[in-house]
Amino acid sequence: MNDTRDAVEEEQPVGELTTRTMAMPADTNASGDIFGGWVVSQMDIAAGIAASQCAMERVVTVAIDSMTFIRPVKVGDVMCVYSRVLRVGRTSITLAIEAWALRHRFGYREKVTNAQFTFVAVDDNGKPIEISEEQRAKYNNA
Repeated sequence: MNDTRDAVEEEQPVGELTTRTMAMPADTNASGDIFGGWVVSQMDIAAGIAASQCAMERVVTVAIDSMTFIRPVKVGDVMCVYSRVLRVGRTSITLAIEAWALRHRFGYREKVTNAQFTFVAVDDNGKPIEISEEQRAKYNNA
């Protein structure tokens, strides 16, 4: 094994595995790599699941910060997205999201993208609503 692969395998995902999906040929860009927008959408789906479980309410994405594309995702890779709640405010939730590629469905794992996502809890009309004190305490005191 080369030094780069050894270093990659030493790093571990941070957070909870939230989603897994396989990158398919229809998800590629003109260069044959998986389209960055597809990667972002998979991260947003995972972040939305984690944020709604945290808020115990409907949530909407309001910001994506500090997104870094580290390595390309290839056809046949299994995209594993990990989420970790960073902060729960009165109406908002900020999460750290990491996307890792399990190379060729069963090979080694590499971090490919990370970002911070912010969500707001909303009612059925899309208006911000307060996240319960109990839920805020559960995550902010952890």
